[in-house]
Amino acid sequence: MGDRRKALVIGGGIAGMAAAISLREAGLDVHLCDQDPHWRVYGAGITITGPTLRAMRRLGILEAVLERGYAADGIDICSAEGKPLFQLDTRGEALGAIPSAGGILRPVLHGIMSERLLALSPEIRLGVTVEEIDWQGDLAQVRFSKGESTAYDLVVGADGIYSRTRQQMFAEAPVPRYAGQMCWRLMMARHPEIRRRTFFLGGPAKVGLNPVAPDQMYMFYLEAQPEPVWREEANQHQVLRELLHGYGGVLKEIAQGLTAGSNIICRPLETVLAGESWVRANTVLIGDAAHATTPQLASGAGMGIEDGLVLGEEMARNMYVPTALQSFMRRRYDRCKLVVDSSLEISRLERERAAPQAQTAIVEKALAALSEEF
Repeated sequence: MGDRRKALVIGGGIAGMAAAISLREAGLDVHLCDQDPHWRVYGAGITITGPTLRAMRRLGILEAVLERGYAADGIDICSAEGKPLFQLDTRGEALGAIPSAGGILRPVLHGIMSERLLALSPEIRLGVTVEEIDWQGDLAQVRFSKGESTAYDLVVGADGIYSRTRQQMFAEAPVPRYAGQMCWRLMMARHPEIRRRTFFLGGPAKVGLNPVAPDQMYMFYLEAQPEPVWREEANQHQVLRELLHGYGGVLKEIAQGLTAGSNIICRPLETVLAGESWVRANTVLIGDAAHATTPQLASGAGMGIEDGLVLGEEMARNMYVPTALQSFMRRRYDRCKLVVDSSLEISRLERERAAPQAQTAIVEKALAALSEEF
């Protein structure tokens, strides 16, 4: 590789791995550090939109994702009683032959991306955090928790919604704020009636089902709460059964089958947008560190993958790092802000129990905009 610029990626999640892959392909020496010594991933299944599948193709992982995940066009909209209302068409001409929606288990995606990255031979540092970033002209001197210090041409903060890098870069950096909903997620075997993303609207809360493998799916339930509510894990199945009371169809079957052994995760939804610029000198924030969103558009992971791709493209195009980062911001800010703002607006309508058509109109408009090339 002719270009020997050195980059550090802080965080080994989806956005960080996407950036590391793209930067390696752009010819940079890449170091990736993650605070977890075992580089583990937590969570259940995630939904993937068509634009994200398109980004995965550019990242070189689409074939593996389609093989090990699940893809299907459209979104089925049902009443709370489980009766079909209408279907959203998620296809767009800009997607070409790529499916317009899908899902995958988060650990499976982590495995696919880490395999792709490791094949490019970056330097991986696990069980390590960044203690200090000292900007010195065109370089950033980074001091790690294990004592060593290294100079980098580029530093990428991909360390998530609670990003320490964001705080190191900006003295008045915004902090995550609660978005007014608790998100319940339940992993289970795929019901034969669920062939694509399916939303149940018109009840006390929005509920959705999405396949993530031929034989698996997950359910989400967005519970409106003015403040985060914490429940004992041992009782979560009972609380979720009560929340699903009155829902019909497949959801009634799911509620009746809940037990203490059910795979349930409940977390407050939080969001943050790190201002109009995510850049300081030769350091940039990407993914949830820059623009964490609620899941209404299923685009949080997708925006992180796109960030990593665009960063690599701009670094390949520009020898001067500040110029590359300015171009990165021009390509990313409006698109990512659209996702954050639209998701929060849908969340508001869900909490106010607006008509299904009002909620899905924003989904359709946003997905149409995101289907365009970035």
